Amino acid sequence: MSDITPTQLSQRIIEAGLLEQHQIEQVWSEIGSLEGNCDELIRVLQRKELVTNLQIDRLLKGERTGYFYGKWKILYLIGAGTFARVYRSVHRDSGRIAAVKVLRRRHRNEPEQVEQFMREAKVGLQLRHPNIVAINEVDPDPRNPFMVMEFVEGQTLRELVQIRKKLDPITSMSLMADVANGLQYAATLGVTHRDMKLSNVLVTSQGRAKLVDFGLAAIANTSDDAALADCPSARAIDYAALERGTAVRKDDPRSDLYFLGAMLYHVLTGESPLTETRDRLARLNVSRFREIPHISKVAPEIPSNVASVVQKAIEFSPTGRYQTAAEAHEDFVATLERLKAGDTRTQARVASGKKDGPAPAETEGKGKTIMLVESKIEFQDLIREKLKKRGYRVLVISDPTRAMARFNPEEDPAADCVLFSAPELGAAALNAFNDFGEAAHTAQIPALLLVDRKQQFVIRNAKTGEKRKMLAMPLKVRELRTSLLKMLSTPVAETEAE
Repeated sequence: MSDITPTQLSQRIIEAGLLEQHQIEQVWSEIGSLEGNCDELIRVLQRKELVTNLQIDRLLKGERTGYFYGKWKILYLIGAGTFARVYRSVHRDSGRIAAVKVLRRRHRNEPEQVEQFMREAKVGLQLRHPNIVAINEVDPDPRNPFMVMEFVEGQTLRELVQIRKKLDPITSMSLMADVANGLQYAATLGVTHRDMKLSNVLVTSQGRAKLVDFGLAAIANTSDDAALADCPSARAIDYAALERGTAVRKDDPRSDLYFLGAMLYHVLTGESPLTETRDRLARLNVSRFREIPHISKVAPEIPSNVASVVQKAIEFSPTGRYQTAAEAHEDFVATLERLKAGDTRTQARVASGKKDGPAPAETEGKGKTIMLVESKIEFQDLIREKLKKRGYRVLVISDPTRAMARFNPEEDPAADCVLFSAPELGAAALNAFNDFGEAAHTAQIPALLLVDRKQQFVIRNAKTGEKRKMLAMPLKVRELRTSLLKMLSTPVAETEAE
């Protein structure tokens, strides 16, 4: 931390335009003294939400720019890549919240990078669709270009998969149907995406998917391997390798559909179908796209109708692939409806001649006791009601310490599985979850940690394993039931829609 006085820090805040003189004076009156270090001043400023950690860090480093882009005041960093950074921002006049995307400083003297950034912005200004993140404003100043985008309360699909490891078929098909819908709309305007990957899909707090970053993967030269190897975008190399290997023109819309299928494969299995490598020349090897194991071999529990959709999307031959985003979207939606109606047969079940049929609701959890460690009464009641309908016995305890005490090494376990809820209990739930996994008498008892996506400390420090999993909030009952069935080593029956 820079060794500056509270008076100096206050002056920097005013000079940066973050606060007015009268606002600083109000904070001074509360502190009472400007002697000593800046800790008390910073504490009050942050408690009143007048400055953010990002702003304080920059001020202490003596940085005098980067607090505003146009009339947008930068609050905090929400995303960063090798190409650009994205900040949550507020308009200084209207108070409107938006995401401001800024080209990294090291690229601002590179005409090709500035042009690429502006191309994305100009394409985005045309696109207005529920499954595409809207770009509302662009500043083309080449010395400091930025764009103002719709702020999405949620997380990237990559972050979601990192937490959950993989997604159930209904959630996967629902999200990919949204993505296909966005591609379908863009295609009507002659726009392809060219950078289809999990981190370019935002999942809202309502569970809907939105595409972001149109056009960043487009490159000028696909004929020279050395030029491609020097390309800053790995996905651009992937697109070029696929198109050259299948003898189609650059910007073939079916390329987006191939990578859409690869994303669906990834979220269903938890593994990317494409061999991951940092060797850029190795990425040009077309066998990466041709020698992908059938999804049913990697994840035999995937329903046959979903497996068929995936395999059609990642068909190496362009003529065997979905031909348009509209065709893919229609098939995704139809498959989703069949899943919800109970058509969840796997290839193994079809081969064995077994008939599908949902497990009786009242016997799904018969003989199993679930302990819920949660302090919020409304959530206690919700989980108790939903699980009791499925035959589970539900034991609710609001304090993690008391919950741990219920498991006596000399007695039968108090529950067959424990749900530790972190959104309300925070570190107490995290510590109990970790201790539960380490204690000899509870190490083999399954446990789930329910965690809010914003609780990055909890996510980073949770000790997961075969019988220790995390589920992201807001919680879907179907996902909880599926996780319980797997964790309790009960055969996962194809359950009916909620």
